[in-house]
Amino acid sequence: MPANKNLLILPGDGIGPEVMREVRRVIDWMDRRRMVTFNVSDDHAGGSAIDTYGTPITDETMEKAKAADAILFGSVGGPKWDKLGFQLRPEIAILRLRKELDLFANLRPAIVLDPLVDASTLKADVIRGLDIMIVRESTGGIYFGEPRGVESLPDGQKRGFDTETYTTSEIERVSRIAFELARKRQNRVCSVEKANVMQSGLFWRQTVTALQAREFPDVELSHMYADNCAMQLVRNPRQFDVIVTSNLFGDLLSDLASMLTGSLGMLPSATLGAIQPSGKRHALYEPIHGSAPDIAGKGIANPLAQIMSFAMLLRHSFGMEEDAALIEKACVNVLRNGLRTADIMAPGSARVGTGVMGESILRELDKLAA
Repeated sequence: MPANKNLLILPGDGIGPEVMREVRRVIDWMDRRRMVTFNVSDDHAGGSAIDTYGTPITDETMEKAKAADAILFGSVGGPKWDKLGFQLRPEIAILRLRKELDLFANLRPAIVLDPLVDASTLKADVIRGLDIMIVRESTGGIYFGEPRGVESLPDGQKRGFDTETYTTSEIERVSRIAFELARKRQNRVCSVEKANVMQSGLFWRQTVTALQAREFPDVELSHMYADNCAMQLVRNPRQFDVIVTSNLFGDLLSDLASMLTGSLGMLPSATLGAIQPSGKRHALYEPIHGSAPDIAGKGIANPLAQIMSFAMLLRHSFGMEEDAALIEKACVNVLRNGLRTADIMAPGSARVGTGVMGESILRELDKLAA
């Protein structure tokens, strides 16, 4: 049995603790099967940390995160904390984790599973078999650039401003991950920016082009403006393999791509740091759905995105490809058997809650591992 692996779980707010509970059941199943043993620690982040500690994330929790081999994150936020001010937003927790752990590459797969082809609002022949990986730069760009702020003008007006800025190394390191992923897929990367109207976009295009010529000549590289990419994702999404783009455009395009699949409740994500000299890489895994406070506590949330985020954790942090694939196969089988949570409900399917969906995945894991 593999050596113990240190895993920090931060369930967060809203439905976060509910869906994370189903992941813990999968972890316990793996332990019982003697597949792997995790040293699991839990802590608060987001609104629950504000309630417990008075801050979105404590220094002590950050130290746990730095020591962990991987972090499994839930979802944070909700109307309860909306009036606390900018510096007490629950989302500060995830921003601080990304910044201090230097988690610069956000991986967001958009995959249409066969049993859910009809859940998408697009025609089945447009999205059947869709498998896109969007690689979003997540520690730079306009979300972190300086100067930024709100200033008073001489005529009495105010002006708000943010700065889009990228360095060569910031662009190259996220692009390397995109090229490396493409080599394991269809060997195609589409770099997305606005080189026609933004100097930072032109610099992005030039930097990615030079990197591909120098280090990845075997990978096909294309370029696309962000607005055209948004249109093409709806028009013909299967033309894409790996998309690499900036923080802002990645934020927008990954949410657009997620709805091609029919539900935010189905999609996991990973955010990776650089490989350190020790071989360790900081990494955080989370579903892309929000905390959904309107359904929290009702036992109806879809746990699949959180469970598949754990599968991504096994694959990218621990190299456990077979185990990750086993969990993903169990999720597909449950859907093929006709079980659905409310967000992906379809005529002729059986509607189930969070716990039953989790229990059904465990039963499928038992069958697959027999």
